[in-house]
Amino acid sequence: MKRGEKWAVGLGIAAAVLGAAWLGVAWWLPTDDELAAQVTAEAEERLGVKVVIGSARWVLLPKPVIVVNDFRTRQAQPVVIRQLTAHLNTRTLLQRKLVFERIDIDDAVFPRNSVRAFHAKPGASELDAGDGVLLEHFEFRNLTWISYSGIAVAYDGEIRFDPHWRPRHAQLRLPGINPAFTLTLTREADADRWRTRIHVGGGTAHGNVALKTAANGAMHLSGQLAPHDIEVASALRSFNRRSPVGGKGSGQTVLSADGKSVGELARSLHTRTTFSVNPATILRLDLDKAISTRGKERDGQTALQELTGQLDTQNTDAGMRATYTGLKARAGKYSATGEAMIYQRQIEASGKLYLVEGATGVPFTVSGPVDKPKASMPSGIFAGAAIGTAVLPGIGTDIGARIGGAFDWLFKGDAQQPAAPAPVAPKKN
Repeated sequence: MKRGEKWAVGLGIAAAVLGAAWLGVAWWLPTDDELAAQVTAEAEERLGVKVVIGSARWVLLPKPVIVVNDFRTRQAQPVVIRQLTAHLNTRTLLQRKLVFERIDIDDAVFPRNSVRAFHAKPGASELDAGDGVLLEHFEFRNLTWISYSGIAVAYDGEIRFDPHWRPRHAQLRLPGINPAFTLTLTREADADRWRTRIHVGGGTAHGNVALKTAANGAMHLSGQLAPHDIEVASALRSFNRRSPVGGKGSGQTVLSADGKSVGELARSLHTRTTFSVNPATILRLDLDKAISTRGKERDGQTALQELTGQLDTQNTDAGMRATYTGLKARAGKYSATGEAMIYQRQIEASGKLYLVEGATGVPFTVSGPVDKPKASMPSGIFAGAAIGTAVLPGIGTDIGARIGGAFDWLFKGDAQQPAAPAPVAPKKN
């Protein structure tokens, strides 16, 4: 037999074996209707909620793929996936084992409150592939996350996994945002340590995170970031939030979390950031105008020579708790200090206002729902009300905008409060 004939025969045998293998796969694979029923039942068992899907189908060539369309949970605010495509590993499929080379999600909506309602979790043995990888590459496009407070943000991203679900490389992006937002994680060799690169608001927040796992499976996540020259208003606008303050912020952030799963780590995440915005600008308040007109006119901006403080965030089962301490703002001869806490759309804040440097501070408080809080302070302190709006804005939340609404009560007058003597406007220098 000639060499060419040998190659032809070899290729023919290989083709015959491969064809027989595909016939075998097709023989035991379910029909589309059976597949849809299996996907629905499996999802309901794992998520603990009722599920409906539009369709599910196999595509065997050139590689086996499962395509699920119009996935939806039966909840008041459903989790929705327009299309999920799962690319299977051919070799393991022939061994009747499911290993995914890639899973793609296109156009999805994940309400945070609905995701938190999932109560059935797969066991550790189902998620652990030993030294192997059950999923090599996960990618999503136009995945909208709706926060506890109802703010929707659409993300693109991808993760490449090492064994034991360790990300080799991960990236999160906000499409169509300028300046761009990107968060990139890169694993350092085979250590449980990742370089973190964040670009947001025209600045950066680079650093690193590390994961330690105890013998009993308990995990501890720790890390440090260095926010640098982040334009506050631009950064918040990227996440569909409105900032009352403009200016470039810098500082230091430490983070930590504990748990026995990735979900538990996310739910326990704590961050602490010391920050300064210098110089800063109150974007929608002219302080001198507000003082001179006793609050009747205030449109404009106010330059701040100083805005500093510390922000602690703590993830909980009922949303994130944000606590501000050591807050200090200064605008010319006016200054203020304060602290605040927001949790479950409720605010508790207090501070002191200084109309003249070195003078005794005038106390103020803000409390109640963030969309309609109540503010109180001694009557006649309109200057204090104005400068108070500069104290409480923070980096990474719309707390400042909400508190600004509280001070409207002071400027307009609260009908539920007893009438106060007419204030005397401070003399202009």
